[in-house]
Amino acid sequence: MSLWIRRARVVLPWVLVGTVSCAVVLLAMLPAAWITPQFAKKTQGHINLVDPAGSLWHGSATLMLAAGPDASAATLLPGRIEWRTAFWPLFIGRVRMEMRQSEAMPDPVNVDAAASSATLSAGSIAVPASLLTGLGAPFNTLDLQGDVRLSWTDWRAFRGQSFGQLTVTLNDMSSRVSRVKPLGSYRVVFQAEGAASTLDLSTLKGPLLLDGHGTLGNGGSSFQGTASASPDQKDNLAGLLNLLGRPNGPGTVALTFTR
Repeated sequence: MSLWIRRARVVLPWVLVGTVSCAVVLLAMLPAAWITPQFAKKTQGHINLVDPAGSLWHGSATLMLAAGPDASAATLLPGRIEWRTAFWPLFIGRVRMEMRQSEAMPDPVNVDAAASSATLSAGSIAVPASLLTGLGAPFNTLDLQGDVRLSWTDWRAFRGQSFGQLTVTLNDMSSRVSRVKPLGSYRVVFQAEGAASTLDLSTLKGPLLLDGHGTLGNGGSSFQGTASASPDQKDNLAGLLNLLGRPNGPGTVALTFTR
């Protein structure tokens, strides 16, 4: 065996150790600012994580909602989203994170993702309705006020299909375009069932009555519903109803969306 081969056999393990050590150090120092732009990219600028701090492994950022890349009228959720990422599962191709929102989420949630599947543990978050204004029309026109609570079951994604239930409860909603306050409380239930999903809207209480049913799938999305007013508030809510949809009966408008 030649002298060079013997030397290479001695040195090569140390070269490999040094290379792996450098890679580990670089990963450990990976700043959060390298990761957060991916949220804006995936959501066309609607959901953003701004003012990032820390690293991929232990960091935080502020949630911002915007109508798109132009963030001039964006809204910020008070508090910060904080996360911790487990290091060693990365070596078997998995990402395991614990996430929480410092002011709006009472309990942390866990994310467990691999190449073809991901799971988000059940949780809930409460935000002010005014946060939705940042998404643009129609929320900026209605300028909703009230409390919004989102709760979800274990959410699973597998090869592009999602399974789980998301419930959005809107409590004591009011709007700058109506003198009736509050307009009511409502519930939206989104049921993900793989390739197809459903959405149901119902009224819990209040003079503005909303209901409807929609479907979402690879072939497109559609929603059919109605909006009406209680008998004692028909005159006061007539203007708002005209903004929400087209008339399809006495004191009733159609809520229609197709894509």
